[in-house]
Amino acid sequence: MNKSRPDIVTIIKRLKKVYKQWDVPIVTLISNRSHDPFRILIATILSQRTKDAVTARASESLFKVASTPHAMAGMPVKQIQDIIYPVGFYRVKAGWIRVVAQAIDGRYKGVVPDTIEELVKLPGVGRKTANLVVGLGYRKPAICVDTHVHRISNRFGYIKTKTPLETEMALRKKLPVRYWIIYNDLLVALGQAICHPVSPKCSICPVAAYCMKTGVRRSR
Repeated sequence: MNKSRPDIVTIIKRLKKVYKQWDVPIVTLISNRSHDPFRILIATILSQRTKDAVTARASESLFKVASTPHAMAGMPVKQIQDIIYPVGFYRVKAGWIRVVAQAIDGRYKGVVPDTIEELVKLPGVGRKTANLVVGLGYRKPAICVDTHVHRISNRFGYIKTKTPLETEMALRKKLPVRYWIIYNDLLVALGQAICHPVSPKCSICPVAAYCMKTGVRRSR
């Protein structure tokens, strides 16, 4: 194998065989259960800077009270705050969630937009969230780049970028389209379980042989 050219197809195939034994991202689990773009959107907003276990509880509690844009649009912000606590920045997110629900209920006639261009117009929705909604909610080609995808793609040596936006654009050019949606799931699971920012567990990584370990100074 030529270490200067990571075999991304082999990496993906190997990860697909094992990643479900690790923790699958909570938004993916919600997507698998409901296939509802609105739930995926709200859960993704809640998940920002929040552990998956907390996001799971908050999402379930919120959707029990209001599971549609119309129902959530009519909720007082204080009620949303109380329900989603203790997610990170819960006060700010409660405001975002109500405005997002109102926009979808009104401007978009109850239907979550299916394009990144429209989604990023909503408060609290950046490209990462928009890509996740487009990919998981509508099964349209989209690349969600979070900290794991950005870090590990560069660690593999598959790309060389400095920011998540640069990573998204580079992956759009290089990564085969058939892998766009699942790529986030695979790398988030890998990043949480093995490929940590500091001292990754390279000794037990199923794709270590295909990784250039760029920037890795210490591993286990």
